[in-house]
Amino acid sequence: MKGHTEKHFTSSDLVKDIVIGMADGLTVPFALAAGLTGAVAHNNIIITAGIAEIVAGSIAMGLGGYLAGRTDYEHYYAELKREYAEVERIPEEEKREVREIFAKYGIDEPLQRTLADELSKDKTKWVEFMMQFELGMEKPDPRRAVKSAITIGSSYIIGGIIPLFAYFVTTNPLNGLKLSAITTVVFLFLFGYIKTKLTGESPFKGAIKTVLIGVVAAIAAFYIAKLVSQ
Repeated sequence: MKGHTEKHFTSSDLVKDIVIGMADGLTVPFALAAGLTGAVAHNNIIITAGIAEIVAGSIAMGLGGYLAGRTDYEHYYAELKREYAEVERIPEEEKREVREIFAKYGIDEPLQRTLADELSKDKTKWVEFMMQFELGMEKPDPRRAVKSAITIGSSYIIGGIIPLFAYFVTTNPLNGLKLSAITTVVFLFLFGYIKTKLTGESPFKGAIKTVLIGVVAAIAAFYIAKLVSQ
């Protein structure tokens, strides 16, 4: 008899950061380039503005990822310090909270007390238990903030180059927009498909949603720029 193997996907921090950076990288520069196409006559203007946006966007997104990572790290250790203080100051109250956690799993009261008493013998494991099961907090990677900044920023640059590249190989903004639209829609579809497939949702629906967001943003930017420039 073959052993049972469970397959679950847990979205890692790396995957989340790639999704954040790539999604915005594909959408925002594409919308900007489309908007400028409706207002300017030369590709070099779009290329210059697009590169400036990609640089600024990657820095802003990377910094946002760094700050989010630092906030999570600082929040975790602030709560950790508080939990250590509470097991020292009000141990019986903390034991009661442990019993309540076990009660949610259907464990009877005598065993709840036994488990709480055993757990309280090791303060480090006691506090770690409370952090995970009371507060729902996992110990963060101390390098998370820096890795997040690099991953999000890099993903944004890669995503942003895709819609902008068309303007390097065409002679006028309208032709650039046509090629950019085709290229970006293909990559948005592939990105949306892979992203939702990893999370267990319907890949095709996820791909269509991702494409629609990018296309709607680009169409809106194009006609607003065209209207303003008249």
